[in-house]
Amino acid sequence: MNDNQLLRYSRQILLPQIDVAGQQRLLAAQVLIIGAGGLGSPVAMYLAAAGVGSLTIYDDDVVDLSNLQRQIAHHTPDIGMDKTISSQQTLNKLNPDVQVRAVKQRLAGELLDAEVKTADVVVDCSDNFATRFAINKACVTHQTPLVSGAAIRFEGQVAVFTPGHNDSPCYNCLYQSDGEELVNCATNGVIAPITGIIGSIQALETLKLIMGIGTPLTGKLLLIDGLSMEINTLRLKKNPACPSCGSVGT
Repeated sequence: MNDNQLLRYSRQILLPQIDVAGQQRLLAAQVLIIGAGGLGSPVAMYLAAAGVGSLTIYDDDVVDLSNLQRQIAHHTPDIGMDKTISSQQTLNKLNPDVQVRAVKQRLAGELLDAEVKTADVVVDCSDNFATRFAINKACVTHQTPLVSGAAIRFEGQVAVFTPGHNDSPCYNCLYQSDGEELVNCATNGVIAPITGIIGSIQALETLKLIMGIGTPLTGKLLLIDGLSMEINTLRLKKNPACPSCGSVGT
């Protein structure tokens, strides 16, 4: 690290759990973020601010006026711009030392497999079941840690899956692939801060995984109700008959 980096990250380097060694791990890390919307915005911004060395962001959408209520990586002049490019510009201003690769594409198939294989952590900020199950399958295949989040109305949830380690369940243990499609913000609404809360927790869990500190939410589902401000944590068990991970880590 150079002097500017030591100063930029000094407040977290002061933490004994992080120190210089932890910051070096962040600088060397590669994180794949899928989705550049309400969750992907705070995830990407906090990871960039913390000094994660390389961020790859996938999203196939463009910035719409209705996004600006909660998708804080985008601004009014960005309307009509690819979300990935808008995010990249915001992150470059926030921390020019971070390498940001922005791809306007729905990540799937062999490309998804290749991206997950090279990532240290995958952060799922997508908004549909098909993508979530595909991401989960790729993470199980390559035993890549997955940080999953969702937010709708006043509610949100976060879970961490570490396939092949510590008898971790996977996303498919929690949700069945033939279940109903996810509700979405366009039809059900969402309060802006809940996306910030969930995205921030996803970013925190990602940093913990990279640095190997604390206790990640592996095997747990964190549930937040913003209206009542109740926070609950449910323990998740690995499903031996899971079609995705039943034969992994056993």
